Amino acid sequence: TVMGFCSDREDIVSICMNAVTLLMQKAGVDYSQIGFLEVGTETLIDKSKAVKTALMNLFEASGNTDVEGLQSTNACYGGTAALFHAVSWVESSAWDGRLALVVAGDIAVYAAGNARPTGGCGAVAMLVGPDAPMVLEPGLRATHMENA
Repeated sequence: TVMGFCSDREDIVSICMNAVTLLMQKAGVDYSQIGFLEVGTETLIDKSKAVKTALMNLFEASGNTDVEGLQSTNACYGGTAALFHAVSWVESSAWDGRLALVVAGDIAVYAAGNARPTGGCGAVAMLVGPDAPMVLEPGLRATHMENA
């Protein structure tokens, strides 16, 4: 079994920034082409500031400050919720033709026991928009939520 971790020189912001920077470079997308950014994480910077606010530093050079979205915090479901919110934005009347950017990242440290296999460190960034290589079929998504 392998578990990802980060050094004391990294945090949720740095791993999410790395994921976004690598995706944007690889996809050849400029930050001005993004109209929605949502982060899904259970890892907090503090109890008031969202990771998205730090990621907006990446947008400064493009002059793009008109970026909808926020942070979804709900254990492992935060990333899924962020993806669903981005898809809903692209499908809505609010969509302005720009791409949505979703970031899912966590630094989850659990004591030995049942939750340990869900722990670790990692981040992934995804672009959402028309003509994507992966299609999400309408009506095929579902959510089950309960307090366990």
